[in-house]
This record gives sequence, C-alpha cells and structure tokens, in this order.
Amino acid sequence: MTSKETKLKDYLDKLGAKESVPGGGGASALAGAYGVSLGLMVVSFTSGKKKFAEFEPRLQIIKDKLEKLRTRFLELSDEDEKVFYPLSQAYGLPSETVEEKDYKETTLETCLSNASMTPIKVMECACEALNYMQELADNGSKLMLSDVGVGVSFLSTALQGAVMNVYINTKMMKNRNRMIELNEYAYKLLTDGKSRARLIYEQVEASVRPEYNAEKDRIARNKVDFS
Repeated sequence: MTSKETKLKDYLDKLGAKESVPGGGGASALAGAYGVSLGLMVVSFTSGKKKFAEFEPRLQIIKDKLEKLRTRFLELSDEDEKVFYPLSQAYGLPSETVEEKDYKETTLETCLSNASMTPIKVMECACEALNYMQELADNGSKLMLSDVGVGVSFLSTALQGAVMNVYINTKMMKNRNRMIELNEYAYKLLTDGKSRARLIYEQVEASVRPEYNAEKDRIARNKVDFS
C-alpha cells in the first residue's frame, strides 16, 4: 500500500493504528506534498492573467518544479516505509557470537544511515520548495496569499517533522563521524529552512491580516443606532 494509491481516510486510519508504518517520517513527507500542492494552486490562479503577464514565464517554471517536488514527496513517503523494514529486521539479528555481533552492528549502521537519509531528502525538498513559495508570495495573485502562507506552514512542518526522524536514527549510530556528519547537515537544513519559512509566513501574515484599532472597535461596538 503506497500513499499515492491509498485513500486519505485509509491512510490516516493506518497512521493512527498500532503499526510501525506509516509513521512520522512518511507523514512529514506528505506534509511537504500538501505544501507544494497549495503552491500549485496559487500558480493556477495567477497564470493567464494580464496583471501577471511579466511573471508568466517564471510561473510555468515554478509549476514544473512544484509538480516534480510533489511527486518526490510522495515517493519519499513510500521510501520512508521501505527503509524502516530492514532496520526493524536488523534489530532482531542474533548476536551470540563475535561474528554475529559484528554482522549485526555493521547491518544496523547501514540501515540507520539509510533510514536517516530519507528524511534528509524530505528536508532538502522542503527547502527547495520554499524558494518557489517566496516567489509566489512576492509576485503571485494577492487573493491567494493566504494559501501561500498555509503552504509554507506545511513545508515548515515537513522540515521539523523530518529532522525528528533523522535524530532518532543517528542517535543509535555507533559511527560517531557519520552521526555528526548527518546531524550537522540536517541541522543546517532545519535552521535555514525554518528561518526562510518564518520570513515568508510573516510577510504573508502582515499582508492578509486586517488592520485593527482596539479603541475604534470598542466605540463601534458600543455605539447606539437611534435611526
């Protein structure tokens, strides 16, 4: 059962069940797919309008990039399930003899590294997608700005969710050099991506939030209409 072939309710039922997969890693990738899909909606509502004619060539490029990223996020959601299985099997390998212990340790290190790389790929995709969301926030239809903000929120969730799955795997690694390498790269993706997402979100929020004057609102609420 793959995320591309599964009804949303069925997937959510399985996600909430007492099963190892799907889990947080796959769900983080799906959050990324939601984010770029909202970006695609913004592209669709902006494209073809005279007001955005100068932005049209770039819109088509962004559309192509976001469609590829959506496909990639779905693939990574499935990949997260696939890399977990050999890891779960490796934990059960025998370790009675020296040879068995060595084989188990080597196998575990490989599986932990593989299981860490999938969420890192999710983070890379999320960071790339944020670049296009920034362009849509700057140049897309102003009527769709709120959808840019929601899309960015999903991408931020993808980032922060994926890094949890990096850390939970690298924490179990005995190869300290590999652990440090993966953690440092994941942390860089996280900090850069979160910062970018926050700036876009704040830009959008400031644009869509109504102006509010507490005193005027109080007077309006208390005003009596005698007409």
